[in-house]
Amino acid sequence: MARLLVHVEGETEEAFVNELLGSRLLNLGYERVGARLLGNARQRAQRGGIRGWATVRRDIMRHLTEDRGCIATTMVDYYGLPESGEKAWPGKLVAVSLPVMDKGVHVEAALLEDLAAEMGIGFDRRRFVPFVVVHEFEGLLFSDCQAFARGVGRDALAVSFQAIRDQFETPEHINDAVTTAPSKRVEALIPGYAKPLLGNLAALEVGLDRIAEACAHFRFWLSELEARVSLEL
Repeated sequence: MARLLVHVEGETEEAFVNELLGSRLLNLGYERVGARLLGNARQRAQRGGIRGWATVRRDIMRHLTEDRGCIATTMVDYYGLPESGEKAWPGKLVAVSLPVMDKGVHVEAALLEDLAAEMGIGFDRRRFVPFVVVHEFEGLLFSDCQAFARGVGRDALAVSFQAIRDQFETPEHINDAVTTAPSKRVEALIPGYAKPLLGNLAALEVGLDRIAEACAHFRFWLSELEARVSLEL
């Protein structure tokens, strides 16, 4: 049985993996599913955003090397990924100009190529399944606006959430501008929005099936993880 470690950007994603995704995958046959925060993510304000790819890659490579029976994946927001400078993530600079549904795919392919090259000849590429949330974790919650509102304890916001959702083709199309990213839209409706708590409560209410139904990119990642449960390593 395979073991899965999800390298996550923050505490919201950590809770999502441990309380929602993990249960699904363990029931399918994974031996263990866990989340690991990227670096010192609990002190995000002090570290100035997500860590650079070189540092993240080193963490992932260490895990893959130490546990030969594991599969590694990521769960990071496309919104906010550094595209230039020493913190740049492979593929992000080009992805900026691509259609929405190609952005995450392009970055993920670049991450896999980069890590595989560093791991060297003989590395089983099936052991790394990079995932970039398009555009941001909160976008996934718009998959079911009534459930989203219930999850955050604000039933009356279902109409407002749906009005935002109706402007876009899918929840993953809700954009990544500084003032209109999914989390910014939520914060405008819920002053003091506590992402780790309310985001996870909402995700539990919405559920994996509704997210996968509405979000094609997320659905592909989930199916890839499910397919690897019987992978012989």
